[in-house]
This record gives sequence, structure tokens and C-alpha cells, in this order.
Amino acid sequence: MGEPALTASLQRLMNELRKLPGIGPRSAERIAFHLLKSTRDEALGLARAVEDVKTQIRPCARCFNLAEGELCSICANPRRDHSQIVVVEQPKDLISLESTGLVTGVYHVLMGRIAPLEGVEPADLTIDALVQRVRGGDVREVVLGTNPNLEGDATALHISTLLRSTGVSITRLARGIAPGSQIEYANRAMLEEALRGRSSV
Repeated sequence: MGEPALTASLQRLMNELRKLPGIGPRSAERIAFHLLKSTRDEALGLARAVEDVKTQIRPCARCFNLAEGELCSICANPRRDHSQIVVVEQPKDLISLESTGLVTGVYHVLMGRIAPLEGVEPADLTIDALVQRVRGGDVREVVLGTNPNLEGDATALHISTLLRSTGVSITRLARGIAPGSQIEYANRAMLEEALRGRSSV
């Protein structure tokens, strides 16, 4: 019976790489051997970057976007229109909308969407914090930017019901984004159409 072909540490690295989305056994092997051939500084630079992401990034205290301080860079920017809040499901959606250059307001990240079949209820999201923001500040418009699918629509409906009594204008992204799709995968033109064509709910 032959000896193991790989050292224990290399096998462990490949096993960990395979846990990443889109990385199969062959890709994990290629990446592991690439790191093995890299200089010590290059490999440890990657390790430190992963460690920094896990130790330094936290939710923004106001909008729950990714931040390395109390507030994210958008909430901390006095030039943003803090009277307009764009509500999204995940930080990835925020990044996609921000890339259009059309959002001059600020955001609120729900950290998910209502999905009872998956055990996700309104209390599991940051909806209460959103309602407090709207009631406690000079907010004139809340743009519901949840994904155009069953769960996203249900989440938007729930939020609009909670905010209706505040008198704030509540709008929803237009259907430039195909029903059933996700904001993070929409191209710039689709997102621009959705933002420009948003309608009252």
C-alpha cells in the first residue's frame, strides 16, 4: 500500500478551498499548488487579508452595510442625501446599485428577506431598525430595492405596510429587473431602468 501522495497540510488546504463556492477538486488543487509556489509574503498576504475580513469588518451601526468603523463610508458621507433610504437585502445588492452612480441617498441592508419556508421571519431581519430610522429622522422617501421574486415582494409588502402610517413616500424599483432574478446579477442598464422607473407602492 502506497504512502499518501500529499502532505497533511497541503491536503487540509485543498479541503478548505473546496468549501468555497465554485471551487471543485481540480480548482482547489491548482490554487493550493499556486500558493505553494508563491513567495512567503504573497501567501501570508492572502492569509492576512482573509483574517482582516473576519476580524475588522462589522455591520454599520446605522444601515448594516459592511464597515470597518462605527459607520460605513456611505452613512458617514455628509454629501449623501440622508432623506432617501434605499432598502436592499444584502451588501452585494448595495454594491450593484451603487455602481450605477444613480443613488444619491443612503441605504438600509436587511441582511436577508422574509422566507417562512426557510425559517426566516421579519424579526430575523433589520426591519425594526429601518422603521426606527424612518420614524426618527428627516426621511422623505424609502425605495424598496428587494429582489423581484416571491420572497422579495413579500418583504417589500411587509415593510410598506409598517411604514405607511409614517407619511413617507414609499417606492419600489421598476421591473427593469426580470421577475425571479436577483439584483446582484443585473447589469448596469437594467439597474438604471429600475431606479429611474421606480413607482409608489
